[in-house]
Amino acid sequence: MISRIAGIVREKGSNYLVLDLGGLSYEVFIPACVMQGLEAAMDPDGRISLLTYHYHQVDQAKSTPILIGFLSQVEKDFFEIFITVSGIGPRAALKALNRPISLIAKAIDEADLNSLKSLPGIGEQRAKEIVAKLQNKVGKFGLIQDRAIEGKTSEASAKNISEEALDVLLQLEYKRNEALAMIKKVLEINSQVKTTEELLNLVYKQKRVNR
Repeated sequence: MISRIAGIVREKGSNYLVLDLGGLSYEVFIPACVMQGLEAAMDPDGRISLLTYHYHQVDQAKSTPILIGFLSQVEKDFFEIFITVSGIGPRAALKALNRPISLIAKAIDEADLNSLKSLPGIGEQRAKEIVAKLQNKVGKFGLIQDRAIEGKTSEASAKNISEEALDVLLQLEYKRNEALAMIKKVLEINSQVKTTEELLNLVYKQKRVNR
């Protein structure tokens, strides 16, 4: 299983890169929401490092390995939760995710079917299934500011809920003082928060209310 790939960009298409790993080249598909941040993530020599989702596409009698690339763990996490919706596979998600992840997450949380139907390949029934499956589960993705920075998520077993939530918010480019204040405000009202995901969802809802 290929989980990360780094190389020099030799070719760039509308939804893919060809990376040269030193005599061996790989084609990596890139969602449009990730493609927007590629230039800033490249070294001056065109080198880039990507997290990858690796799967095999089965077509009739053949199986083709496919790589889909991401600049951060947060982007990959959203992709992986998005494809848990019935009828949305990796290729469908690759096509559909053509808007900033924060906006897609907001549409899911608010059950905005019109926004979801505007995504390529997503009709009304599929939009309803996305909301039914993912509503109230995507709060942390709604907190993304433009795009998430590169970085690994923290290990759940090593830190408490508040520390994990702080780490995620820092990855999403919030300032430490701002992130701590948001977490503190939520915990003052909801002292019985049991998971990091729940805490981040509450932070997201609080931020929406205060806009």
